[in-house]
Amino acid sequence: MEPEKPSFFSTRYIKFLGGRNTFFTLILLLLIGLIIIIYEKISFIFVPLTVFLGNVVLPIILAVIAYYLLRPILRLMEKIRIRRVWGILVIFLALIGLITLLVFLVVPFLKAQSTKLVEELPDYLIQLLNSLDHFLRTSFVADYYVQIEKDVMTMLQSVPAQIGNFFQNTIASVASGITSIVGAVTSFVLSIIMVPFILFYLLKDGEKLPKFVIKIFPPRMRDDFLIVFRNIDNQISSYIQGQILVSMCIGFMIFIGFTIIGMPYALLLGVIAMVTSVVPYLGPVIAITPAAIIALVSSPFMLVKLAIVWTIVQLVEGKFISPQIMGKSLHIHPITIIFVLITSGALFGVPGVVLGIPGYAIIKVIVSHFYTLFKKRYNRYEPNIENQYEHINNKVE
Repeated sequence: MEPEKPSFFSTRYIKFLGGRNTFFTLILLLLIGLIIIIYEKISFIFVPLTVFLGNVVLPIILAVIAYYLLRPILRLMEKIRIRRVWGILVIFLALIGLITLLVFLVVPFLKAQSTKLVEELPDYLIQLLNSLDHFLRTSFVADYYVQIEKDVMTMLQSVPAQIGNFFQNTIASVASGITSIVGAVTSFVLSIIMVPFILFYLLKDGEKLPKFVIKIFPPRMRDDFLIVFRNIDNQISSYIQGQILVSMCIGFMIFIGFTIIGMPYALLLGVIAMVTSVVPYLGPVIAITPAAIIALVSSPFMLVKLAIVWTIVQLVEGKFISPQIMGKSLHIHPITIIFVLITSGALFGVPGVVLGIPGYAIIKVIVSHFYTLFKKRYNRYEPNIENQYEHINNKVE
């Protein structure tokens, strides 16, 4: 038998690096880097696609959220033998009635409270700053505070000379900013108009969408992709429905608690808490800020009552409401949630904060499933682990 000829992959250095698998991985990374470089050079070709996606993403996201909220109602109607199209029509009529009721009954009151709060918030802030200034001047850090105040006043003396240059440099940017704001408002209005049409077709044909998408893939991969689609659907459905219900419960409890302790703007603060609680962990911090300012200015006792109400609400939500509604469907550690929110917010702003957790859940489902497939493929070529352990035990004996 002729001796095996040495090859490039049998050299000591390549074996030390991990063999041909490592070599092929490095080539794959190099190709990915080349693709990224080429994309940066010809990115102008994709500008129309980027504009199209930028205008379509918002109505699709809003329609998907509404779809997951209304789908259980539609399924319930189908169980009592109401045809899907008629069920969708009933849901749309109910939504129109609910929106009309909110516009004529709740929105005017919220608008009045919002206007009053915006008018009085500067006074609250001035009173808070005066109280803080008085406290710092009479505390053990008074000397440092006075020195910092002198430095700040020295810096502010040069501000009037810079105001003229500032306005000259910003007039053009303000004009362009107004144009971009008008464009953004127009785009938002068009997106809201598109939502009912997208929602109608999602409710009508949304159940058929996974089966249609799966037909694109090869037959041997369709079962795996069907499992992935089902898991993603369960994750997103549980998160959206659960988070909305939890937020509504928090807003209602905040409104009741603030009404009991006599907090001004109880309804408005409850609505703010309900809206911001859609974002886990960071939302409650945002919601309590205006309430804390009002309580600090009102009286120290009001701040104590606010802390008691907020603690009770958080305990009830964390121990009873969220476990019952949300359960452990996402299986995401709180620290991971915070890191995801910070990263997605830094990358994509407010939409990233709102959509960071469901986006992470989708990526986690895909990666977990294909990692499971990889382990199955890898273990198929491994020797029987139980036989290995038996062999080791026999040697030890």
